[in-house]
Amino acid sequence: MRIFRLFRIFYTFYRFGLDDFFSLHPRLRVLAALSRLCPIPRDRHAALPVRVRLALESLGPIFIKFGQLLSTRRDLLPPAYADELARLQDRVPPFDGALARQVITANLGREVDALFVDFDDTPVASASVAQVHKAWLREPDGARGREVAVKVLRPGILSVIEMDLAVMRMGAGLIERLFADVRRLRPREVVAEFDVYLHDELDMMHEAGNASQLRRNFAGSEQLLVPEVFYDYTSRDVLTLEWMHGIPVSQLERLRELGVDLPRLSRYGVEIFFTQVFRHGFFHADMHPGNIFVAPDGRYIALDFGIVGSLTDIDKHYLAVNFLAFFNRDYRRVATAHIESGWVPRETRVEELEAAVRTVCEPIFEKPLSQISFGLVLLRLFEISRRFNVEIQPQLVLLQKTLLNIEGLGRQLDPDLDLWATAKPFLTQWMNEQVGWRGFLRGLKNEAPQWAATLPALPRRLAEALARDPGDMMMEGFVRLMREQRRQNFWLALIALLLGGLLVKSFLH
Repeated sequence: MRIFRLFRIFYTFYRFGLDDFFSLHPRLRVLAALSRLCPIPRDRHAALPVRVRLALESLGPIFIKFGQLLSTRRDLLPPAYADELARLQDRVPPFDGALARQVITANLGREVDALFVDFDDTPVASASVAQVHKAWLREPDGARGREVAVKVLRPGILSVIEMDLAVMRMGAGLIERLFADVRRLRPREVVAEFDVYLHDELDMMHEAGNASQLRRNFAGSEQLLVPEVFYDYTSRDVLTLEWMHGIPVSQLERLRELGVDLPRLSRYGVEIFFTQVFRHGFFHADMHPGNIFVAPDGRYIALDFGIVGSLTDIDKHYLAVNFLAFFNRDYRRVATAHIESGWVPRETRVEELEAAVRTVCEPIFEKPLSQISFGLVLLRLFEISRRFNVEIQPQLVLLQKTLLNIEGLGRQLDPDLDLWATAKPFLTQWMNEQVGWRGFLRGLKNEAPQWAATLPALPRRLAEALARDPGDMMMEGFVRLMREQRRQNFWLALIALLLGGLLVKSFLH
């Protein structure tokens, strides 16, 4: 089967004239010349980036998803290719409802009619990995219960994915061997990243966990609704979620007819994004309009939780410093932040990186501040990264993709949206919490339990070490550590007083 799949891939690449890439390598130019002698007709009229997109669409859903992933890696691809691949659409015919019933029964151990009332065999949505059916839970007395969306994994998809991934790994290794200048783009690492992304999407329990986390983070929110997960009706191949009633956010006329405040909705989108990034460090990374609805009360509804991103405090600090420095036009701080993060080689000259950032970003600031795109700022950063061999972290690539989606959606709802005015309070608040005395107290509060557990046991551990090595050097070390112990006891007492003061203050307020 793999041989036939490989043959089809080679034929597809030939049919769309992608052998033009051969001419870029001296040892492959002969193959490019020979391929032009083949009598089989080919489509070579469109530009090469367009032909790459058409070829991926022809090869099916796994290659379409790979192209969609590549479209987000603007640190790797030229803009023309990234823009074209972003147009890829995941259009796959649904599979038979009877097969969906078989998958549900095999995974949940009961017949569909025993689990659900009025299970609709016709899916309401279909994609390459899964499709969604509407149903109602069956109560113990047989009555109709909660309205739910049942997401069912496509049967046999795993074997298709494994076969295509094996071909991609082989192709990535071949490209690295043939094109020395392409090694910087790390094709094998890109395929490995895609492998992880796909297998995460194949596990419905993974998506269920993401949905539960996001729902918990926004419990009681006046801006965002997240459906409840029904874990008794969920497994690796089946996900059952609360059915959410709403209007697709792209249907602006219907939203206006219902009296939805579109400018407020656009601000909500930006605030939700920055809340996820700088408060939770956990964000929905697939927030395109197809995954966002609007509830009758004007709140957003999030759907499809297969792709999420997580940010560490280091990531958040990097983003906050860079955004604030950019909008203050402090390009030297942008350059030093890149070097301090370790993503730029240490030998990079600050002056050169500063000049490159200034050259790329100054034209952006010729626009009014309200029209400046955060996503474009990150995109320009990634373009600079290609020149300075910056190692872009996967979570920041997801963030950039999500930010572009949020910006596009926000300005579609309200062309006058001032993204900077909406986002700046989140950035400044986070920086205030991390830097200065608030950050110091927060660090003490987090570390105090560990210190309280470690310090009392320190003399015993030192005595045990001394018994194993009673030499003079060990004795000198023991004396020094005992002095340190006394100093740390003083600091521990001070920390306890500070924490006590904080607790009293919070109690009084």
